[in-house]
Amino acid sequence: MSVKVSLLKNGERLSREEFHLRYKAMDENIKAELIKGIVFFQTKVTATHAQSSAKMISWLGFYSIKNLHSSLSNHVTFIINGKNEFQPEAILRIDEDFGGKSWVNDDDYLEGAPELIVEISASTASYDLHDKLEIYEQKGVQEYIVWRVLDNQIDWFSLEKGKYQRLSANNQGIIESKVFAGLRLNIKAMLEENLQQVLTDLQKGLQSKKYKEFAKQLSVL
Repeated sequence: MSVKVSLLKNGERLSREEFHLRYKAMDENIKAELIKGIVFFQTKVTATHAQSSAKMISWLGFYSIKNLHSSLSNHVTFIINGKNEFQPEAILRIDEDFGGKSWVNDDDYLEGAPELIVEISASTASYDLHDKLEIYEQKGVQEYIVWRVLDNQIDWFSLEKGKYQRLSANNQGIIESKVFAGLRLNIKAMLEENLQQVLTDLQKGLQSKKYKEFAKQLSVL
């Protein structure tokens, strides 16, 4: 005899196990996350959000294609702990066999502490810059990028001694990852939707001595 599973309700408090069980029974077009034990339904995706997401995926995808020991995921279910289960916009991680701190579990979901997570957010008021930032920080996610589309701002955080510190762009308007050598983002170009310039600057990072040493180091782990 099958057991009827109750549908999720926005705002209700659940354990991660209960959330996951009930979420699996929902229509696959419904997107929800569990943040600090509270269910949050994701709102309809605007064109601006979708376009920003596509550009971030293009940027990270270009890097991942070149770095054979990294993996890029989009909206993968990320199981964090007993009260949190997210579906981040993008996750770039080092493969576990090459020193990465995250893994795919037996149910084909992600666990551990991925090296880089990206979220597309509405504004500073979003939980992406509050609850999620705190949870990723505690989990040990080394870098966290939030693109605030309404504020036209990209925030890049790096974990330093257990606390996130916001990284600043250099004189050329570029921020480079402290984890993934050669992963450079021209902030101004990205905000201006100049993806060609973004990828040109990324290509320079992939041609750098620092990146080549990084890729060689991963290959011998």
